[in-house]
Amino acid sequence: MNDSFGTGNPSPERPVDELSYEQARDELIETVKILELGQMGLDESLKYWERGEALAKRCEQHLDRANRRVDEAMSARNSAGDESGAQNRDSGTDHGE
Repeated sequence: MNDSFGTGNPSPERPVDELSYEQARDELIETVKILELGQMGLDESLKYWERGEALAKRCEQHLDRANRRVDEAMSARNSAGDESGAQNRDSGTDHGE
């Protein structure tokens, strides 16, 4: 029985740029586990490491995009709050006269 892991190619290689955040993250976790076992040769390890680097970069891209979306939503919310606050102040001064 062969106790070594890996075939020289990390998983069926789907292009990294097609992976969702969850897919990239899950494959990255598995890649790290395989590398931590240290049961393969240098060339095979390098293939896994390179794939892991690409997966980590893809995860960062997804997280950066999500962060921008949150920032935009918060800015829009704050802008809407500022506008309604200004309208309330304006209508409040009208009632006081």
